[in-house]
Amino acid sequence: MHSTILIQMAATPTDDRPYSLELAPGEQAFFGRGTPGSPVDIVLGDPAVSRRAGKIVAVGDYWLLSNLSTSKTYVVENPEGGGEFVKVQPGRVGAPISFEFSRVSLPAVDGTVSFLVFAPQHVHVPPGGADGGAATQVAYPLDQNAKYFRILVALCEPRLRDPSTSRIPTIPEIVERLPDLGLSRTAVGFHIGYLAEKKLHVKSPQGSDGKADWQRHALVSLALRFDLVTSEHLALLPMPRR
Repeated sequence: MHSTILIQMAATPTDDRPYSLELAPGEQAFFGRGTPGSPVDIVLGDPAVSRRAGKIVAVGDYWLLSNLSTSKTYVVENPEGGGEFVKVQPGRVGAPISFEFSRVSLPAVDGTVSFLVFAPQHVHVPPGGADGGAATQVAYPLDQNAKYFRILVALCEPRLRDPSTSRIPTIPEIVERLPDLGLSRTAVGFHIGYLAEKKLHVKSPQGSDGKADWQRHALVSLALRFDLVTSEHLALLPMPRR
């Protein structure tokens, strides 16, 4: 297992070769525009980026981000996740970042500038560790071979492919997306209700006025928040039409 944090910068118009920087636990790197008298380890050559914009400190299987700007918020997102991201406010020192793969984005003159950070693979408790008591029940008992799970994946698909979108497919769109299941609109609605009431136990929010739309939104929110559906599950869906 690697014990270092790897920082990678993409090629730029002034430097056509990407470069990377490794940090062992306890080591740090500054990023920003830099100046001849105050160089930085990660150069972000955009006029909107501060000369010394921030600092990264490697700590084990995670790292700390300090935002040294007085006015700009930085965003750290997990490109492999379901839209997870962390905002690091101006002046925030030592914000812990736990993603194994991260993209750090800073406001720029034209959009954003960014770089990638790879943390060591996280260590997990091995499965099956009995504690001598009663067996722990499964919170969300989903069968990935069931029709309802493929419907759940189809509901989550737009957010998995584009975390910035808020669009959630309608029941007719689910029917069209999963033609091999041969389900009617009524059947798809039944499966969505089954997921909401029996599998994920989502609650009707106050002010929903009895509309069924809340179920689809609640299911997607819960499934993505707890990684019940991830981008790997998109393989269960037919190839998208061009």
